Amino acid sequence: MRRLIKSFGYAFKGITWAFKTQPNFKFHCAAAALVLLAGYGLKLSSSEWIWIATAIGMVLSAELLNTAIEVLVDLVSPQYNIKAGQVKDLAAAAVLLVALIAATIGLIIFIPKLLPYVA
Repeated sequence: MRRLIKSFGYAFKGITWAFKTQPNFKFHCAAAALVLLAGYGLKLSSSEWIWIATAIGMVLSAELLNTAIEVLVDLVSPQYNIKAGQVKDLAAAAVLLVALIAATIGLIIFIPKLLPYVA
């Protein structure tokens, strides 16, 4: 049990480090907070909340994995290396793809709810 608790501590340490040092992670957290506030204000249904939570979780997880890959690449290849750059670019592309999917989910959910306020 002690080992399990310790592993959660390491995970929270990683999240805290990412939030303190990674501007993109901060941006995604701020965007998530805005989406959560909008969802609360627009009274999303349970199924809509499931999609929003999944999208937020995917984006934050992808950003954390991207950061981990970047840190590891910097460790094993401190000098410029074309392959190291490609690995970092691919990890960043994965975050972009997940973020675009999340934005699409958000648009599908929020546009119909916001249209009455625009018209």
